[in-house]
Amino acid sequence: MLLPILLILPIAGALLAVVVRPYRPGVAIASVWIAGLECATSLAIARACLARETPVFGPGDFLRADGLSAVLVLTISGVTLVSLWFGVGYLHDEKAREHLDGALIRRYYMLTHLFVFTMLLAVTANNVGVMWIAVEATTITSAFLVGLQQSKSSLEASWKYILIGSVGIALAFVGTVLGYFNFVQRVGHLEYALHWTVLCQVAERLNGDVLKLCFVFIVIGYGTKAGLAPMYTWLPDAHSEAPAPISSIMSGSLLAVALYAILRWKVVVDARLCSTYSNRVLILMGTLSVAVAAVLLIRQTSYKRMLAYSSVEHMGLMCLGFGLGPLGTFAALLHLMNHAAAKSMMFLLSGSVLHRYGSTRISAVKGLLQALPWTGGLFLAGGLALLGMPPFGIFVSEMLLFRAGFLSGHPWIAGLVALLLVMIFISFLGYINKMLYGTPPAEESHGGPSGPNLFPLALNVAALLVLGLMIPEPVARLLRQVVEIVNR
Repeated sequence: MLLPILLILPIAGALLAVVVRPYRPGVAIASVWIAGLECATSLAIARACLARETPVFGPGDFLRADGLSAVLVLTISGVTLVSLWFGVGYLHDEKAREHLDGALIRRYYMLTHLFVFTMLLAVTANNVGVMWIAVEATTITSAFLVGLQQSKSSLEASWKYILIGSVGIALAFVGTVLGYFNFVQRVGHLEYALHWTVLCQVAERLNGDVLKLCFVFIVIGYGTKAGLAPMYTWLPDAHSEAPAPISSIMSGSLLAVALYAILRWKVVVDARLCSTYSNRVLILMGTLSVAVAAVLLIRQTSYKRMLAYSSVEHMGLMCLGFGLGPLGTFAALLHLMNHAAAKSMMFLLSGSVLHRYGSTRISAVKGLLQALPWTGGLFLAGGLALLGMPPFGIFVSEMLLFRAGFLSGHPWIAGLVALLLVMIFISFLGYINKMLYGTPPAEESHGGPSGPNLFPLALNVAALLVLGLMIPEPVARLLRQVVEIVNR
């Protein structure tokens, strides 16, 4: 019953926001508790997977959670907990500044819980058709959150996100349909034909050429939602306009969910064609994404867009890792968890910076360490973590990624990516340096700092330090399970 409970919790949160009207602060507190229960349920699912038990529910195992699902469920629930917890103070300040009223905050909580529900359904549905529907639903729910403030720029970003995301998900639909007709033509009509477990069982009987075409559509389609180049263009606009907690969830969780969908299809393709074909596609997409991010980060004027392009970089690194064999898969999974912790923290801090300085322009932010010492210190730590500096976890995952590149026979790829990361390091560190030091403008000019509760971000820092100094044995075992699933 773990999987139904996991999905019922966010639905309950959405219903609570609908029923309680007008909006009351108790809804925010209840939402944090619901997110905490989601985390507890996710831990129970991960524990079951570690015990080699596979939680299932429904006819034909409609809901199913293996090790790969467990990693994503933990990531989604963890990022959601921190974001909603931080959001209590953030939304209070937004209301005090008259940027949001009670009705919009009610809508925020309703849509946020529905957004979380769609992501959790996507990573626990055994049926790839339902997975596609769930990923499409994430676009609908999160698009309204991007345009929550209903300003001209936020509505424009929301529409751009819907249009580009819909094109991408339509391509993923074409890939899914191709896979289904390939199944029907070669295997015939079977019950639960679109179940991932069934597709894996009959993969050797499928047409290899059709599967190649199917995988291209899948990678381009879901890659659009994952923020991979060249389909990333919705991402900087959406992150620039979305409330900070929503940017946190989108970058920390949503992008990883889209990458999860690609991995599910990779396993099916590899069962028929071996891993050479899919690995080449993923290496190409990953390297291209890192290269595009490196070029775009050379000249940036907005710190929120800077963080968005950083997401393109890190999703590219994960995609690259999944194409470099078992060690690369382990590194990419570890990178996924580290990126979720670091990037969600940075986007939440960007909300605090925006409240203090009243602008998203890098040039407008001076003396952050002096004006907001705790925010500035955490912003520095998060920035160094994203740049792969020790003792944070991304340093470990990137070192493992480079090792996988050399051991898998792609030393030139590893060398090229290392050069691109040096370019990103110089640009990113320069922007952070400009923001942290100097003389801050008078507080009165923008109403003073918002002072949101930064305590939940201690969870992010703790996760980055633990995964940087040592990988706990349960985490390592879970990641090794996923390596077995992805690299059969």
